[in-house]
Amino acid sequence: MDIRQLEYFLAIVDHGGFNRAASALYLSQPSLSQSVQGLERDLGASLFHRIGRRVVLTEAGSALIEPARAAVRSLETARASVAAVHELREGRLDIAAMPSQAVEPLTTMIRTFSSRYPGVSVNIRAAFTSRDVVDMVRTGAAELGLLATSVALPDKEVVSHAVGEQRFVLLTPPCGPFPAGRPVNSGELAGHRLIVGQRGTGMRAYVDGLREEGVDFHIAAETEHRVAILPLVLAGVGLAVVTESWRTTAEQAGAIVLDIEPKMTLRVALVARRAQQSPAAQTFLSCALGAAQAS
Repeated sequence: MDIRQLEYFLAIVDHGGFNRAASALYLSQPSLSQSVQGLERDLGASLFHRIGRRVVLTEAGSALIEPARAAVRSLETARASVAAVHELREGRLDIAAMPSQAVEPLTTMIRTFSSRYPGVSVNIRAAFTSRDVVDMVRTGAAELGLLATSVALPDKEVVSHAVGEQRFVLLTPPCGPFPAGRPVNSGELAGHRLIVGQRGTGMRAYVDGLREEGVDFHIAAETEHRVAILPLVLAGVGLAVVTESWRTTAEQAGAIVLDIEPKMTLRVALVARRAQQSPAAQTFLSCALGAAQAS
């Protein structure tokens, strides 16, 4: 067994099949298949059920994912540690982020980091809930994670660092029902059509909480694609409660952004693995925490 076989195995898992993994790795499918077969021989177990063009993980394959990620990540950390001698002139950093926080504060964090270390490539991994972020960091799919939560910050499976708060705001189209510049009381959302995100997100928990408090609104659309919320608002489908990370983008697009009273916020945190971090991850975390403390 070698590390490249594990990288190939994880590529098949992440891309959902041999064809896509081979394309992503710039390999021929026969070469990829031979490598996986060699890994299976070494382990004495099949890793995939091959059903036509589809592959499904076997029990052994599922069990291999987490240790494989840990092994690959450890090697990447070792390589990066050597590269650190050259002052982070090159390398890669994987960050898992929820959609709203990927707008801000992640954009500002990356801008600050990249201006100092332009040779390090930052790869942003999509995670839709705070649980997704924690799992990706814990298993090694990403070194750092950026999340927002209304509950206590996680500290058992990962190391959590608070980097600020984001309040909830209301997006309306230019001809919306509320005047610009005036905060909206949450009770005033009664009777309106709302566009909401998926369950498990802070934004969805907030509007579900309003309904439990007796605010009767109609869900006009429910979307897992956070980027679809603003276009739906501008198209007049409904209003949307989002975090203030969207404020600048929404206003530039022509939407009206209104504060909601009483003020409710999400806590934003960077989370890191408890294992040794690469120099890039350590430096990114230091830059981000320094900026958060200064603001």
